[in-house]
Amino acid sequence: MADERIEVERAIGADPTSIFEILRDPQGHVSIDASGMLMSATGDPAGAVGDSFVVHMDRESLQDYPLGEYEVTVVITKFEPGREIAWTIDGALKPPIGHIYGYRLEPIEGGTMVTSYYDWSNIHAQYRDAGIFPVISKTNQMATLGILARTVAPGVPRPGA
Repeated sequence: MADERIEVERAIGADPTSIFEILRDPQGHVSIDASGMLMSATGDPAGAVGDSFVVHMDRESLQDYPLGEYEVTVVITKFEPGREIAWTIDGALKPPIGHIYGYRLEPIEGGTMVTSYYDWSNIHAQYRDAGIFPVISKTNQMATLGILARTVAPGVPRPGA
């Protein structure tokens, strides 16, 4: 449903493989986050569907819910090297919310068209009427793509490198 999914795209002057390396790396998630919620991460880079890593969060930057510092587990739901990566979040809330974040990468002349998506169309009924979605805005997603473009630029050190 259009009102339960945000997609933004940006052409980035880097190859899909280089971009994918940042997107599969826990530190990469923290490095490119424009929401200000991701504080740090622990774990190894994702290598397959089902892999997970922990992200240490602080919702203070959004000024919406006073959750303080907390952590979530990122669980990879789609993993196609150089093409697409997606994940859901498992955290303190039970049942898990069920929203999905992801990126699709399409080679284009001079780089990659990167599509960032955020889908909450299949969230658990318990959260549907809570009025908390979308958690991040289209502006946050566009800004994250800008940071990704800057991060993957030639000559810029990459997370985990």
